[in-house]
Amino acid sequence: MDVAVRELRNHTSRVVSAIEAGEPVVLTVHGRPAADIIPRRVASERRPGDLLLADLNAISARAAELGAESDAADFDVGWTTDDLLS
Repeated sequence: MDVAVRELRNHTSRVVSAIEAGEPVVLTVHGRPAADIIPRRVASERRPGDLLLADLNAISARAAELGAESDAADFDVGWTTDDLLS
């Protein structure tokens, strides 16, 4: 969604609602992009679990197509998912 500075000023709550709903906004000045406003969850790189699993399944399928294999020990760094969140 592109939003002019004037529209942002006049309809701030509507624009913020769109951002909270997950829609990125391009702020424009005189029709030129000036800034990207992205939802917090996108900025923090957090993804819903179902999207993450879909991506991992796609990667796994592509690896199988290419015949790429990795030993599971290559990925064992001794961390838990709790360690990754901190």
